[in-house]
Amino acid sequence: MSDLPKSVHLYEQGPREGFQFEKGPIATARKIELVDALTETGLKQIQVCSFVPAKNVPGMADADEVAKGFNKKPGVRYEALSLNEKGLERALLTGRFDITGSISLTASEAFLQRNQKRSFKQNYEAQQGMIDLYQRHQVNVDRGSIMAAFGCNFEGDISIERVLSTVQQILDLAQENNLTIKTLSLADTMAWATPLSLQRVVGAVRDKYPEQRLALHLHDTRGMAIALAYAGLQMGVSIYDACVAGLGGCPFAAHQGAAGNVCTEDLVFMCDEMGIETGVDLELLMRAARLAEDIVGHPLPGSLMKGGSLSALRHKLRAQ
Repeated sequence: MSDLPKSVHLYEQGPREGFQFEKGPIATARKIELVDALTETGLKQIQVCSFVPAKNVPGMADADEVAKGFNKKPGVRYEALSLNEKGLERALLTGRFDITGSISLTASEAFLQRNQKRSFKQNYEAQQGMIDLYQRHQVNVDRGSIMAAFGCNFEGDISIERVLSTVQQILDLAQENNLTIKTLSLADTMAWATPLSLQRVVGAVRDKYPEQRLALHLHDTRGMAIALAYAGLQMGVSIYDACVAGLGGCPFAAHQGAAGNVCTEDLVFMCDEMGIETGVDLELLMRAARLAEDIVGHPLPGSLMKGGSLSALRHKLRAQ
């Protein structure tokens, strides 16, 4: 357990990841309500929405309105996802987001075709176009990400060699454009990872690229997300994407069951119990999780908002 980080950074993505996945429409005011509730929890990075074609992701059709409505708090980064030049330009025009650039590649060409209608070659070229746009707008690019890094519902297992070659492509693109990638995110987009396979991939990437700070994006389709986060913590990974109440999923992944991300409050609880600092008020976060469940109008998979924290129970027992 000596590799455990002393603290973790949580990138909250529930408002974007969750509301893009919901089947029915959600009122813009309620989306803003959740962003504002999350702002008060101590989270320092929140992904508010995505700027993507409404015909592909109807749940993000009101992204511009959401961008105008939430209350910004000093010290919190508010971000938006964009997958192409038009989306980035929309995000920049709002003037409301902390825009940072990312070089994003995918380890599965079959998923890439379904998700963005691109081949590996086309996506590589598209990333160069995004870099050009970032640089024109003086947007810093210091992050790389790999989708489908652990497996694919359309292609099957993804080899470690494929992941490593994709990492190298990201670093090559960065070098060609005088960029320095500081954080590399590995995404279990379709929930193929197990704790063992995650540690193998993380270990291989770390061995070959020890200078890279690693982040994990974990889906809970097969109930593995919190176990995967624990496996990542054992490897010293200190950056996690997460979704309040376990919201979300990828609408292009063809999942049969629940597909939410690792639940933010469950992860915070685990870290608290392990002595790992998160900077998050767990009670306020559980309140935001219950709000998220009320907004979507159906049960969400988060466990802690139902079971409660041990610190509250300990306090109650001491008071007796």
